Amino acid sequence: MNSKTKKLTTVGMLCAFAYAATVVGRVPLVLFLKYDPKDIIIVISGLIFGPLTSFSVTLIVSLIEMFTISENGILGFLMNIISSCSFACTAVFVYRKKRKLSGAIIGLFCGWGCMVLVMLLWNYIITPVYMGYPREAVAELLIPVFLPFNLIKGGLNAAITMILYKPIVTALRRTHLIEADQIKPKAKLNVGLMLIALLIITTCMLLLLSIKGVF
Repeated sequence: MNSKTKKLTTVGMLCAFAYAATVVGRVPLVLFLKYDPKDIIIVISGLIFGPLTSFSVTLIVSLIEMFTISENGILGFLMNIISSCSFACTAVFVYRKKRKLSGAIIGLFCGWGCMVLVMLLWNYIITPVYMGYPREAVAELLIPVFLPFNLIKGGLNAAITMILYKPIVTALRRTHLIEADQIKPKAKLNVGLMLIALLIITTCMLLLLSIKGVF
């Protein structure tokens, strides 16, 4: 199997995993907002192959989602692309500038922050259209609802990516779908990284409990 075929096969598998994560991992958090973990697979695909791959996986999965399980049609499709790309493509772009473990961590935090800011803007613009809410009502929800939701979503995606990146890359190497020297630096267990991930997850859970108590 040549390198191009390996890449197409791997990207196809990652698209399938991302869609499966959307279907089985969708969890209501607050009001009508739901978390799903597809961005974890999308950002890992980009860390392996580059930001264009993250965009391609986002596009494919969001399109399939629109025609199968989405209730929001083309606007939901658009919001999925904006959300996933603002997180994953930003993280991967930063990582490509500094291809070290620290670069990956900084990239994930940058992607997290970018997604939060971008989605505040786009929720204000788009949510009144596809949810039928007055724009003034949506504006009132930006800080107490959309901000913590996106903080939780981005934090969980960043933290779980830190935890799952090594097992996924190791599995792909063992099946010879990616080369041993394709990922720099090589993924390895890092206790500090795991502690950061667990701290982020704990913080997100506490934030979720606090907004659940309000709403």
